[in-house]
Amino acid sequence: MSMSDSDDISEFGFIVDRISKGEVPIKNIERELICPSCKELFTHPLILPCQHSVCHKCAKELLLSRDDANAEPDSEFSNPATPISSPRVRRLSSASVERLDRLTRTGSAAHPGWKRTIHSQGVTTFPCPSCKRDIDLGERGISGLFRNFTLETIVERYRQAARAAVAIMCNLCKPPPQEATKSCMDCKASYCNECFKLHHPWGTPKAQHEYVGPTTNFRPKILMCPEHEMEKVTMYCEVCRRPVCNLCKLGGSHANHKVTSMSSAYKVLKEKLSKSIGYLISKEDQVKTQISQLEHMINQTESNGEKARKEATNLMDRLCSILEQRKMKLIKSIEDSRSSKLERLRYQMDEYQGMLENSGLVGYAQEVLKETDQSCFVQTAKQLHIRIRMATESLKTFQPAAEPSFTDFTLDVSREEELLRELSFTNVPDAPVIDQKQSRLYDEGIICWQQPKGTPPVDHYKLEYRRLDQEEDCVWESAEDVRSTSKVISNLDTNSIYLFRVKGCKNFTYSDYSKEVAFHTPAAPVFRFLFDEKCGYNSDHLILSKQRDSVESVAGLPLLLGAERIVVGSYVSLDFITGDTGITKGKYYWAFKVEPSSYLVKVGVVSDAKLQEWFHSPRDINSPRYDQDSGHDSGSEDIALEHSQPFTFVTIGMRKFFIPKGPSSSSTESCNRSLPVPNRIGVCLDYDKGKVSFYNADNMQCLYERRVECSGTMYPAFGLMGGGAVHLDELITMKDFIYKI
Repeated sequence: MSMSDSDDISEFGFIVDRISKGEVPIKNIERELICPSCKELFTHPLILPCQHSVCHKCAKELLLSRDDANAEPDSEFSNPATPISSPRVRRLSSASVERLDRLTRTGSAAHPGWKRTIHSQGVTTFPCPSCKRDIDLGERGISGLFRNFTLETIVERYRQAARAAVAIMCNLCKPPPQEATKSCMDCKASYCNECFKLHHPWGTPKAQHEYVGPTTNFRPKILMCPEHEMEKVTMYCEVCRRPVCNLCKLGGSHANHKVTSMSSAYKVLKEKLSKSIGYLISKEDQVKTQISQLEHMINQTESNGEKARKEATNLMDRLCSILEQRKMKLIKSIEDSRSSKLERLRYQMDEYQGMLENSGLVGYAQEVLKETDQSCFVQTAKQLHIRIRMATESLKTFQPAAEPSFTDFTLDVSREEELLRELSFTNVPDAPVIDQKQSRLYDEGIICWQQPKGTPPVDHYKLEYRRLDQEEDCVWESAEDVRSTSKVISNLDTNSIYLFRVKGCKNFTYSDYSKEVAFHTPAAPVFRFLFDEKCGYNSDHLILSKQRDSVESVAGLPLLLGAERIVVGSYVSLDFITGDTGITKGKYYWAFKVEPSSYLVKVGVVSDAKLQEWFHSPRDINSPRYDQDSGHDSGSEDIALEHSQPFTFVTIGMRKFFIPKGPSSSSTESCNRSLPVPNRIGVCLDYDKGKVSFYNADNMQCLYERRVECSGTMYPAFGLMGGGAVHLDELITMKDFIYKI
């Protein structure tokens, strides 16, 4: 049994105490007393290694069903559609039950006092009905599991409450038996008052037996070790998180494990559980409020779902109505054309039928030829001759009166079919992604995000953030209707962790929230400044941006001209530039980025008095203005570290961050003082305490810290040599920015 097992036991004990005091209606905990396998009240529950409980019989059935599934792959138990964790749905076959009984009897007979594991053929695992994890029971199988006696007690009390009208009768009374008033846990029997006095007389050992109210659940008085059945559980293994006995500790599997007394584990777990239960009880009003919210949301879901169903049905009916109207109109057009063509073709066919002998026109002409009166013949024959001549000509140039095809009525519905196939509800926008590289967070910060590639833009965004605080609940603060892909926020606490998330809105439909991103604010407010073009700036060696937020060092002709001094052992000058604003009190933080390809850059702080000394004494070799040609670990800033100095610098170059040597440092430690250059570097100066710290600005990891003599005004200072560049963070240079949430 693990620590969580003990938590469960303590929790059940707490519930039992509250039930016994009438504080919790027992019917309210029924859901906790149902076996996840058989869906019935627990019977002799066992605690699995995953901390869930299952009936003893269900555990046997689950293990044996896994055995049958391995042995008989074609049986009904190997069917993946048949869940093996549902004995209520599918109990074991009679053959399996017989084998189970046979194995149990055989084990008991062969090894008296030892419970044989019921599995066979090496099968020792089965899936937990609650968490679906495969449970490995080991060599001892089910025999190595603890019974959950506390849960048994609660189940029995629940059963008694459910059958309150059914009394428990005395086991010793002569017929008719009387109603029991006590149950002896040692004798495992129930007694009426007279029988109890008779069988537990004063002055005998039985008078010391433990008795309780009438019950049918006689649990053992002492928890015994499942591996050593004659040993009591007296200790708690902190490695395996389960109770153990003396033999387990002395020569068993827990010999080298750290154990503690059961009383200590009981005290710790009880205090822990009491605090947790107290917290839950103190949040009862909050839980009730959230339950009300959930009930309201359920009602809204039902109402809105029905409304959406009706709207979708109406829209589809409208589409069907339009299609039906178009169908009738198109069919009528086809029918009209068909009737017209048939009428013309049939008339033409009648005309041609008349050309046949003894039929129609030919027969009529033959009768006209029989006319002997010349004037009458001429009167009739003229028109008849014209008709016959036209019929003769039509034979030469036959042309049907109408075409039988209906190509004019061919429909192209491919586009409409495609539209209907793509018919769907309003597209929900994809969740945006917070850009951690572009985002910056101080006591004031800027959060940037972007839509995934290939997705359409949205109308606006909603940004939410909250501070992570383990002691109290923090609600999400929000910035509504953000029309851009970034937002500046203010009034953030220093040295705190904030979570941010954002979602987009398109046509009044919100996307899912982006993945929550955590940012750590520095230990001090932001210090804003620009590079000072009047203090130390050498325009021959340095290039300053127009906005004065970036400075670049160029390895040009002046450096080549100094090559002779390098050969004879002289020093090459660093080109320094400082911030245009200084610090005279308080604690401040700033951050910047050093180009990875930079050859040599020194960053730190320096007092105004020391600056004047350096610039008026250019041959001062103790100044960090001069470095040996190695360019990396000259140690100039490490001189007399045991004494506080009015300046502090660290060296950055060739993609490395070099930590200065301490007073006891040796050359063999140099490899440990070289770190990869962070993407962004932060500096925090505590003027009042005289301390400066250097950070990885992305995760606020402190890289180096030391004391510094703060006198007069302290300035951010940067020294460059060879190719390289420094870029100040955007929020560092926003001196006149007005922040709005």
